[in-house]
Amino acid sequence: MRFGDYRLEIVSDGAFGLDGGAMFGIVPRVLWSKVAPPDDRNRIRLGLNCLFIEAGHERILIETGIGDKWSAKHAEIYAIARQRSLREAVRAATGYSAEQITIVINTHLHFDHAGGNTIRDAQEERVVPTFPNARYLVSRGEYEHAEAPTERDRASYVPDDWQALRRNGQLELIPSHYEVVPGLHVETVPGHNRTMQCVRLEQAGRTLYFFADIVPTRAHVPYAWIMSYDLFPLETLAAKKRLLPQAVREGWICYFYHDWDAPLCKLVEQEGRIVPVELKGIDVLA
Repeated sequence: MRFGDYRLEIVSDGAFGLDGGAMFGIVPRVLWSKVAPPDDRNRIRLGLNCLFIEAGHERILIETGIGDKWSAKHAEIYAIARQRSLREAVRAATGYSAEQITIVINTHLHFDHAGGNTIRDAQEERVVPTFPNARYLVSRGEYEHAEAPTERDRASYVPDDWQALRRNGQLELIPSHYEVVPGLHVETVPGHNRTMQCVRLEQAGRTLYFFADIVPTRAHVPYAWIMSYDLFPLETLAAKKRLLPQAVREGWICYFYHDWDAPLCKLVEQEGRIVPVELKGIDVLA
């Protein structure tokens, strides 16, 4: 549970489903279905693995899952499965209340990464911040894109996920690359869109890398296995060719946000291919 001077925990916001063909792009179903079996509506199960980092006096949450502002119709469309709210999941995993979270980082503002930023109040009348005392950090470029998305990715953005934060003075627009606390770096990696960010945590000579949607699951480690949702797939390919060999060489802990079974892996080279090796729980970081 320790990574250098910091404490880490996985905070799950449950699971949801997206079309398998869209998740694997040009890869034929006969191949991807072997590693990600679809349901009778062609949806594959995806995790929502938020990462908690306790760094001194800062209690940081990377991503906020899909949230609970969904209508019954949309919850059924996306096969959303949550046993408890994100606030409850944070307390169960970390021992801290939502009020004690001090920083929230969104790698981008798609609904499955930022949906838990906000909740409806007790009267179901207003959308309010889930973490009322936190600074919410998102890149200025991503915020500007979310406010004026393209027709191709408009459905991925839900303004209720960030506009209440802006009104409440909790949304901080930050540069494309920045350091949150010592050793915790956020960096823009184009591909999924122009402004999505990944997170690199370096402590005591070790690296944990949060791939966000550049490599959403273990099954997406092969270079050509790229989502149809990516606006710039060739840039995703270039990022994977740069980052994955480095992860092998330097022994990174790889964090795959959407992997339902094994969000934590290491990568090794076998017979000329890079393959993931599951790590059995975050306590292996100690």
